Amino acid sequence: MKLQDRFLRYVQIHTTSDEESETSPSAQREYDLANLLIKELRAMGIEDTTLSEDGYVYAHIPASEGFETRKSQAFIAHMDTAPDFSGENVKPRIIPNYNGQDVVLEATGDILSVKDFPDLTSLKGRTLITTDGSTLLGADDKAGIAEIMDAAEKILEQKLPHGDLWICFTPDEEIGRGSDRFDFDICKADYGYTVDGDYEGEVAYENFNAASAELTIHGKNVHPGEAKNIMINAARIATEFVSMLPEAETPEHTEGHEGFYHLTDMKGDTAEASLSFILRDHDKDSFEKRKATMQKITDELNAKYGQGTIELTLKDSYYNMLEVMKEHMDVIEVAKDAISSVGLDPISRPVRGGTDGASLSFKGLPCPNLGGGGYGFHGPFEHCTLEAMDTVVEILLYLASHPLSK
Repeated sequence: MKLQDRFLRYVQIHTTSDEESETSPSAQREYDLANLLIKELRAMGIEDTTLSEDGYVYAHIPASEGFETRKSQAFIAHMDTAPDFSGENVKPRIIPNYNGQDVVLEATGDILSVKDFPDLTSLKGRTLITTDGSTLLGADDKAGIAEIMDAAEKILEQKLPHGDLWICFTPDEEIGRGSDRFDFDICKADYGYTVDGDYEGEVAYENFNAASAELTIHGKNVHPGEAKNIMINAARIATEFVSMLPEAETPEHTEGHEGFYHLTDMKGDTAEASLSFILRDHDKDSFEKRKATMQKITDELNAKYGQGTIELTLKDSYYNMLEVMKEHMDVIEVAKDAISSVGLDPISRPVRGGTDGASLSFKGLPCPNLGGGGYGFHGPFEHCTLEAMDTVVEILLYLASHPLSK
């Protein structure tokens, strides 16, 4: 199957995860893609395949003769798409020989603009794949899935020499649960790579430390005409809480290694209000200080309005994989060699988010992230190019044939 056909087939399968669900996978529709992938893996001749009851896909390709004593590696991607924007009824648009200029998205008239996405100019002459504006595309992370599947097919069809290789596809990465039920009794890799990023020459091994903060604010509602010294307005206290956070430390004001407080949801009335935040920082000490700031503001407002007015729940989500990867730089170096082998200069930038690889690294599987060739994730401006995906396949083939020594 051609890479483009494979990718287009995957993105048209609705796999958006459900953050309200407590099951794994969070949405039964994720099985639609999982079952297809198992079928395709077996059709390639890979006999050792497993679809777990939790919705994880595992496939094992034993090492070629002469490579049996090398370390085993895993290629990993996630099947779900982000719940931030619709992932249903995706209608990809293929633009051969793209001219490097603004693109009008047909369903909505929105503009995929060079001003907002300056990397578009570097894609001139390629086959650009966009959405029609009504959905996201799903290159995050179905580009990674297509690239891994294409690499596996080439390894087997061309009988390329390779090390012991595991292929793993996870559910629910977009809602922070992708590694929760990863089965290390099935996947016995020594190290791995998630293929879940943007620029096709990137190997990332530094990401945010992440936590969520949920606040419930209890008010006291009485008639406003008789409210003096009685009413406690939960909605107003919610806005007061937000105003006490550093104004410039939000996603829209930060970049690079800079962390932030991000208010993701706010609702309520006089009687009760709720706030949802995510906290992010690359530096562990600064990360802890952000959580302490949330607690400090909570304590101050409880002292002002009465104990129990605000309930705060802080929960860590994942940590900066650099803490693990600095002990496994050989995994990074061979990835850089693979990127150089296709004529690109390796780039390593701090990931302003997280991947399954961050959590897996802390569970004993050193797992940096490789760029998959997509841009503008989680919304209608998502796009990628066929040439980028082809390049990632070549990078994976290099890695498969250059396993690390034990």
